[in-house]
Amino acid sequence: MNIKTINQFRAAVRQGRWAWPGGYPTFFICSDGEALCHDCIRKERRQIIDSVANQIRDGWQVVGLDINWEDPELYCAHCDKRIESAYAEVEQDVCRNL
Repeated sequence: MNIKTINQFRAAVRQGRWAWPGGYPTFFICSDGEALCHDCIRKERRQIIDSVANQIRDGWQVVGLDINWEDPELYCAHCDKRIESAYAEVEQDVCRNL
């Protein structure tokens, strides 16, 4: 989803963390190519709205919403939290008593 206006940004935020249909994890893309998680989008929404409205390429101008299909190493550029992927999740070893 391309984001060029404040209304498009707000619609993307309202969509939530998961794409519909499918429930795939989403993240935001800034004009400098960096990724932002949904938590940071909500915390920094005023700065982002100003950057989107005034086309300020300051690292806060969000230009898109996308699905993280297979990147297990995708991290938020602001908080450094890992952004979940749809198909590249690391499986945890589970010990079973047989």
